[in-house]
Amino acid sequence: MLKMMRKSGVSSQMLFTAGFVSIGLTVASWMLSKKAEAAGIERADHWGIFIGEWAPTFFALGTAMRLEEHWSGEDVEDVYGREGMRTGTAMPVG
Repeated sequence: MLKMMRKSGVSSQMLFTAGFVSIGLTVASWMLSKKAEAAGIERADHWGIFIGEWAPTFFALGTAMRLEEHWSGEDVEDVYGREGMRTGTAMPVG
């Protein structure tokens, strides 16, 4: 799935940005729900809670995409070896 997302032009930076935007939308929705609840609409905060659950997903996908961007040139067998055991290759940082 990450390879398909990457081929379609989605980057880790886009996913991290989407995570921060969802946090902002959650706060805005919460503020608006306070007014809606004052007007008599019960449970108006559910929309904010729903949007707030997107942020961890975007951040997790962003992290996975960042790893995909760094490791995409390597063959899985080169990294893990034939036995599936990890070789001495260090994970790139940066």
